[in-house]
Amino acid sequence: MKIAIVGYGKMGKIIGEIAGSRGHEIVAKLNETPTAGNLNNPDVVIEFSNPEVAFENIKFCLENKIPVICGTTGWLERKPEIEKIATENNTAFLYGSNFSLGVNLFFALNEKLADLMKNFSEYHVQLEEIHHTHKKDAPSGTAISLAEGIIRNDKRFTGWKLDETKGNELGIFAIREDEVPGTHSIFYRSEVDEIEIKHTAFNRNGFALGAVIAAEWIKGKKGNFSMKDVLFS
Repeated sequence: MKIAIVGYGKMGKIIGEIAGSRGHEIVAKLNETPTAGNLNNPDVVIEFSNPEVAFENIKFCLENKIPVICGTTGWLERKPEIEKIATENNTAFLYGSNFSLGVNLFFALNEKLADLMKNFSEYHVQLEEIHHTHKKDAPSGTAISLAEGIIRNDKRFTGWKLDETKGNELGIFAIREDEVPGTHSIFYRSEVDEIEIKHTAFNRNGFALGAVIAAEWIKGKKGNFSMKDVLFS
């Protein structure tokens, strides 16, 4: 495949290395706004930029009927608009808050545990995420996905709240430390014990590999997708 990478930072560079090792051609490595002139006619765009520019980057690609794999978080209030644009232009869009195989298995485990715990009100639920100090959004997209998984399965909660828990809101605590790729923990605490599940990333390679696998999977497809479609459909 011909792959354009939009957002050629640390993640973009690892994506490029992994894609190349799997036989793909990187036709563009952009830190600027994508245009018809600098994308070089790719089969797919992998977008890992930043929240301020992600929407316009994705919109341009989809309007030019180029499928997009997006791992940028912090812009999701406009995701329904992007999904509509993908549908109107008969192309494909796949968003992942986290492309790691382990994290997507963790998402499934989180939902199963939430379903098991929903009737045990003596347990108080809390999420915690730890990332590197360069991460611009808080909470992480992965933490939001985990919270949404709990909310879908436990009707005690109507939403989530950063750094506190009040009433029907699920608390997400975001911690920033030097050079931490990402750790996510879910705690169920009672007065007598605690249940914890946790995923810890050791480096960014798992995220990058998942993004490339998603790009391979989306070829020839139309519509809006997630990593659940890639791994479990």
